[in-house]
Amino acid sequence: MVRELDACQIEETVRELCIRACRELPCDIEQRMKEAAGEEDWDSARSILELLLENARVAREHAVPICQDTGMAVVFCEIGQDVHISGSFEEAVLRGVRRGYTEGYLRKSVVADPLRRKNTGDNTPPVIHLRLVPGDRVRLTVAPKGAGSENMSRMTMLTPAQGMEGVRQFVMETVRLAGANPCPPMILGIGIGGNFERAPEMAKEALLDPLDTWNPDPFYAELEKEWLRQINETGIGPQGLGGRTTCLGLHIHQEATHIACLPVAVNVGCHVTRHATAVL
Repeated sequence: MVRELDACQIEETVRELCIRACRELPCDIEQRMKEAAGEEDWDSARSILELLLENARVAREHAVPICQDTGMAVVFCEIGQDVHISGSFEEAVLRGVRRGYTEGYLRKSVVADPLRRKNTGDNTPPVIHLRLVPGDRVRLTVAPKGAGSENMSRMTMLTPAQGMEGVRQFVMETVRLAGANPCPPMILGIGIGGNFERAPEMAKEALLDPLDTWNPDPFYAELEKEWLRQINETGIGPQGLGGRTTCLGLHIHQEATHIACLPVAVNVGCHVTRHATAVL
């Protein structure tokens, strides 16, 4: 049985998710920040974390953006193969983003051309990642991504001989080069494997993982824990002013790759790595 879904529902859901994601810090990030504040030995670092938590509370209670950079809308879409959408799916997502950023009074930061830089005026177009999955449901996640953290993200093609240590060094180098620029404490998504275009996509997907979970493969789970520990030992700290909390969480997504290459991407998220999800 094929389930009918009107594209207007897609539009309305995307509109709501754009607004909610920009105003409400995900619960797992807020909880981890509270824990980090309690663990901090540095008075200044603890004070900064408490201020960031207060900022998130005010944004939520007064329905205003957590950060003035409300980002470029990234929309992850999982569409059940037993769903028929009446109307244009991509146009519905586009209209949803346009309405969300206009009706939610969110900053419009998208330019129509990378060199001529004329603002589109409504934060469209979004970046859409589409996947066909079993079932008759549609799962939508809107993840607004600001430029401060996005600009610190990096991708490289290592050789297989560089192995795990080469990957670790690239991750640590990315963190050091980022410094205070991505408004730490940061969140890191790491993509290993695939190919040139797939590794960065996995890295961005990894930013959506709950901070209280680890990679289901014990080997990669141990890497996540060890690299997180090493990053927090750098002392960069909240807002780059020193402390124990440089990174709130780190997740690795990995998949098969070619015998002759080792793609690695690190997508850097700031302390407000925003995302909101709904299932239709």
